[in-house]
Amino acid sequence: MKETPAWVAPLKNLPVSLKPIAAMQKKHYGAVLNPTRWWGRMPRLFWLVALFVGFLERRHARLSPVLRSLLMTRVSQICHCDFCIDANSLRLAERCGAMDKVQAVSHWHDANMFSEEERAALAYAEAVTATPPQVDETIKTQLKRHYTDEAIAEMTALIAFQNLSARFNAALDIPAQGLCATFKGKPDA
Repeated sequence: MKETPAWVAPLKNLPVSLKPIAAMQKKHYGAVLNPTRWWGRMPRLFWLVALFVGFLERRHARLSPVLRSLLMTRVSQICHCDFCIDANSLRLAERCGAMDKVQAVSHWHDANMFSEEERAALAYAEAVTATPPQVDETIKTQLKRHYTDEAIAEMTALIAFQNLSARFNAALDIPAQGLCATFKGKPDA
């Protein structure tokens, strides 16, 4: 099957200023991640975006790593970003140690494996990602039941970041890389 060329071509050679991040991606994933080859046209913006997500993904973030990945995966699905679904699903699987939540996140309303806190956050992520946002009083009340104002602000920033990333990648048809397919799960005890 012949692949259709991208309507905006990826960079073949990255700017020198992005070599450190490309090396880190190669070490961790075995390849430079596809979005880097498009974002690379704007190295300063790329680094600002990387610093922004790095702050949201910091060790002492207000949101747990699993919750962050859960929200990023759901926003990726809503925005139809193939790369983001792939990458965020891998991260969610790694953080959960299994694929069950990854496989259930698209139909979380009907799945019983999500806590009330996760359900409130997922409902909020869907409401924020809608155009225009649909954050009603019920969603606000549920969220306030489980999260502080600071955590809600950080959650909103995370959701907004993932919308930026997913919409950029989806608009440019940036393909998935098969990252989630590499997940091995927890070794047998």
